[in-house]
Amino acid sequence: MNLVFMGTPDFAVPTLKTLHGSRHSVLAVVTQPDRPKGRGREMQASPVKQYAVDNGLKVYQPEKASAPEFVAELSELKPDLIVVIAYGQILRENILSLPEHFCMNVHASLLPKYRGAAPINWAIINGDKETGVTTMKMDKGLDTGDILLMKKIAIENNDTAQHLHDKLSVAGGELALETVDQLEKGQLKFIPQNDAESTYASKLKKEDGCLHWDQPAEAIRNRVRGMEPWPGAFGFLNGKRLRFCQVETGSGMPDDTPGAVMRVSDYGIEIGTLKDRIIVTEIQPEGKKKMTVKSYLRGHPVEPGERFDVSGASA
Repeated sequence: MNLVFMGTPDFAVPTLKTLHGSRHSVLAVVTQPDRPKGRGREMQASPVKQYAVDNGLKVYQPEKASAPEFVAELSELKPDLIVVIAYGQILRENILSLPEHFCMNVHASLLPKYRGAAPINWAIINGDKETGVTTMKMDKGLDTGDILLMKKIAIENNDTAQHLHDKLSVAGGELALETVDQLEKGQLKFIPQNDAESTYASKLKKEDGCLHWDQPAEAIRNRVRGMEPWPGAFGFLNGKRLRFCQVETGSGMPDDTPGAVMRVSDYGIEIGTLKDRIIVTEIQPEGKKKMTVKSYLRGHPVEPGERFDVSGASA
């Protein structure tokens, strides 16, 4: 099969690598234009572009993939299939109808659950025990096309969004190759999605990381895991913002107050919630590196009874 690959971030690289290493041909790679990043605002290539350049693949970086002049250039390649994974632009009909077969998307959920931009994060935040990857025939809707193949992945108790991202990116590459192989053999089945079962995974915002203590400890822990590494889960103590990098849950007492520091030790800061306690074991003060609670307490004493707040004004 002759393929065009469209993708941009780290998540897409294992799929490109798997397809490039297969017996199929990657005719070209389409990725987002270089963007300024970091404190120096230097132009930086996407991870997908970096892999493509390192491996001698032809690269396109259109500002708008659906621009007629780019579509005309891409059509000259006559691809059998376009494989899309985390590309970063909405594709119009002139791209969707370009390949001999169709455009195939690799999505990091078990569709129709968690359509949208942040399926990995919301699966963890919502306390799911299982997720996976889906290959889908793309249509004009947002992750609404026919399901091709699925692969389920367990969400382990200590998985962060980063851990799960890494597992699903590898699984996505394996599933993409299996889908291309089955398409070539004429073995694919097209399964319409049940819209009534769909859920939406909205793009994360920085404020999504703000912890609300009037929830059970397990729900707060899930949010911390789902927000790692970005945007990070945080609260405020004595007006200072603290990021919670690693937390555990522990038994609470009947008189615990949500958001209040109940106990302090070198191991962790215990905070009251609606049910049980959150034990913070790794923390990051604003403008500083991550550190153990023991290290943090050396320069920042915390006393039982102090309150974490969601606005920056501690009680």
